[in-house]
Amino acid sequence: MDLATRYLGLSLRNPLIASASPLTGTLDGLRRLEDAGAAAVVLPSLFEEQIEAQAALLDRLDDLAEGFAEARGFFPAGSLPQAGPDHQLELIAQARATLDIPVIASLNGVTDAGWTRYARLAEQAGAQAIELNVYFPPTAPTVDGVAVEQRHAEVLSAVKRAVQVPVSMKLTPYFTAPGAVIRRLDAAGADGFVLFNRFYQPDIDLLTLRPARRPTLSEPSEIRPGLLWIGALAGTLDGAIAAATGVETADEVVKYLLVGADAVMTTSALLRHGPGHLRLLLEGLVRWGGARGFASVGTLRGRMSRSLGGWPTDSDRGDYISVLHGYAAAVP
Repeated sequence: MDLATRYLGLSLRNPLIASASPLTGTLDGLRRLEDAGAAAVVLPSLFEEQIEAQAALLDRLDDLAEGFAEARGFFPAGSLPQAGPDHQLELIAQARATLDIPVIASLNGVTDAGWTRYARLAEQAGAQAIELNVYFPPTAPTVDGVAVEQRHAEVLSAVKRAVQVPVSMKLTPYFTAPGAVIRRLDAAGADGFVLFNRFYQPDIDLLTLRPARRPTLSEPSEIRPGLLWIGALAGTLDGAIAAATGVETADEVVKYLLVGADAVMTTSALLRHGPGHLRLLLEGLVRWGGARGFASVGTLRGRMSRSLGGWPTDSDRGDYISVLHGYAAAVP
């Protein structure tokens, strides 16, 4: 089975992309992912706040040490955090020089100046594409949906003007009308979309009565919003679509491809099982496709999309009613 595909104009040897995680944060981890079968890698995000905080810390330490030369001895060489994005940019450059697969930079900014500055630096370091992680949870009651959508469009426009490499948007499903937002961004020049990002929602620690911000890994049941919207949008956009969230087994990979994803990203499964898990995902995809006579990823992609008739346009409300009736029938 031919696994080759394309995403963001990049040729991939298969549809599996290792998305941003601690595994993609070191050159050794990136090599292990490539050896296990990753067709591309997304490096950990450049967070504008962290970079600016590091620079501010060094400025304060310099101010404190001014006039006291011996004070600098309290901070041996290498003991202080690096100012600016140098570490991440060096990783981009090393990855590009070492790997034979595409290297995608991830940005998580706040200001237009931050988005564009770090996008240019990532491009200059060698990133072959840039993923914009517009993490903007509108928890303030005064922020309306129009403002949220407009902010996404502004970020995309600013970065597209700043760089020449392809730019993708990593989005959440929590818009009033996700399809309309994605089509608007597609018309504005987005080269691709990652569907979907997750809001990391806090819990409450009942012992300390404080917010408990513990990371949670995704589960296979979380693929359903992605299946719905990728299936609805595939074949209608100029930009590519990468599926994300909930990829644990080859079943999720197959399902995402069937509804029309150009590529499939995974993080949680690799953190649980290690980079070698990619081999199991690829073997499962080949086994499933070969058993059903699919000669390539291209021949199965989109078979269950709405544009190809695999997802009836009138099924949304009908499926909802059927599910509710199914619960009623199951009640003893």
